[in-house]
Amino acid sequence: MLRVAIDGPGGTGKSTIAKAVAEELSLEYIDTGAMYRAVALKCIRNGVALDDEAAIIGMLESTDIDFVSSKVTLDGEDVSGLIRTNEVSMAASNVSKFGPVREKVDAVTRKIASTKNVIMDGRDIGSFVITDAEVKIFMTADPAVRAKRRYDQLLEAGKEADYDTIFKEIEERDYQDTHRDLHPLKQAEDAIYLDTSDMTIEENIKAVLEIIAKTTEAEA
Repeated sequence: MLRVAIDGPGGTGKSTIAKAVAEELSLEYIDTGAMYRAVALKCIRNGVALDDEAAIIGMLESTDIDFVSSKVTLDGEDVSGLIRTNEVSMAASNVSKFGPVREKVDAVTRKIASTKNVIMDGRDIGSFVITDAEVKIFMTADPAVRAKRRYDQLLEAGKEADYDTIFKEIEERDYQDTHRDLHPLKQAEDAIYLDTSDMTIEENIKAVLEIIAKTTEAEA
């Protein structure tokens, strides 16, 4: 089995890098953050308050989240392209603090990881969800760099973007993720620290591939 866990704050490029590495090594890519975003999207669609734990728990009873060909599905609908907005991103950080939401996502994650060679990215994959993953990486970058990346990404997609707003939202989400009571964002003790602030996407991919190669060679 080869299970690669990549944790880190939002905007570090974890998903982009994980997808590229998955293709290079023929691994199944699982974006756990997308599952939280899917829950958040359903809350927004159904008018469920993001601080109403009871209502969110009730909604979860009739909610199906899965991955099909590396695309996240919500109740059978491919929502991969609908969850990449700042509104959904902030909402995902809010709903992820509730135990039942994390339990649902963790259950889906562990089920997939028990049967396939995978690469997963999120906030607590290596520190909580798959603590025995063969490779653990904690990927981070300066908040200003992450904000600029997100700003450029939105502009390239033809969407409106304001750098200052994005930077503020990243700082707010970092605080939420690192201060929540349930499994806050932190580096697992045996995770390899990787700062991508000064890396291009290609350099980042190469660095992750090298970490995987060295770690698996050492374990062999």
